[in-house]
Amino acid sequence: MMIYMSFLALFGLVVGFVAVVSNPSPYYAALGLVLGAVCGCWVLVDFGVSFLSLILLLIYLGGMLVVFAYSASLAAEPYPEAWGNWSVFVYVFMYMLGIVVIYVMVGGWQGFEGLFSGEDKFIGGVNDCIGAGTMFVLGSGFLVVSGWGLLLALFVVLEVTRGLSRGSLRAV
Repeated sequence: MMIYMSFLALFGLVVGFVAVVSNPSPYYAALGLVLGAVCGCWVLVDFGVSFLSLILLLIYLGGMLVVFAYSASLAAEPYPEAWGNWSVFVYVFMYMLGIVVIYVMVGGWQGFEGLFSGEDKFIGGVNDCIGAGTMFVLGSGFLVVSGWGLLLALFVVLEVTRGLSRGSLRAV
């Protein structure tokens, strides 16, 4: 039963990613972001990292959804494209086809049996009770690089949603 739940979490993660990258509108991309974040944290819980999963869910949804709300207000499209439009369907189909092709090329014939078998997933096992302090001390370099990447992602999202008409900052 657990392997089916884990497969459902991985499938939801992929569907969330495709919903974000097909990006018919920032409104719908935010919904895909929520699905991807929840399913990604669900996968971490399956691996036994429950504390880190909870922290990532709170920080990721709290921070990045504010950015998406801000960029969606700048986009201000009167008639946004939905997932049912033909052009968006073509993007979703091509992304899903690419994911299946890459999965088969990497070695999809081995299946998911070893992924969630209950063995130690990481080198040295999972020690989730050490808390956030050790995560920040041991991963301080990664924390700085991740913060820089999030700042860069903020500017990229704002530039992509700006478009030709400057969004809601244009003169009326």
